[in-house]
Amino acid sequence: MKVRTTLMATLMCMTWMSLSFAENANMGTWKLNEAKSKISAGAPKNTTVAYEAAGDDVKVTVDGVDGQGKPAHSEWTGKFDGKDYPVTGDPTSDTRAYKQINDHTLELTGKKDGKVTITGKIAVSADGKTRTVTVSGTDPSGKKVQIKSVYDRQ
Repeated sequence: MKVRTTLMATLMCMTWMSLSFAENANMGTWKLNEAKSKISAGAPKNTTVAYEAAGDDVKVTVDGVDGQGKPAHSEWTGKFDGKDYPVTGDPTSDTRAYKQINDHTLELTGKKDGKVTITGKIAVSADGKTRTVTVSGTDPSGKKVQIKSVYDRQ
């Protein structure tokens, strides 16, 4: 009887976790649509962004190019709870926080040495095919940046 109860509880927990990730429209792989984006010359470009489950966390992997056109790669693992989690490979931030506003919208904040360097909003279209990221902040040289990136679901 105990084994059966434990097994049922485990299955229910796993089902709940998979449903909670399935409800978030950001999950999946997104490719930059440069024609629809507004990215200043010399600004970094995140060409591919992938959101995937990592246990009960979310892992965000970003590939693209930096302001000089050199390859860039960063990774973040955490929850969409508004708390700071470490990010690796991003010269503008050492922590990032995502806060889920609703099932199609996230807010993000990047910090370097505890100081906010970037803020933004991530919105997935109602049909789930397009994702728009609007950010503002400062680059590693202290220059102000505003970027609107539009991504297509892969």
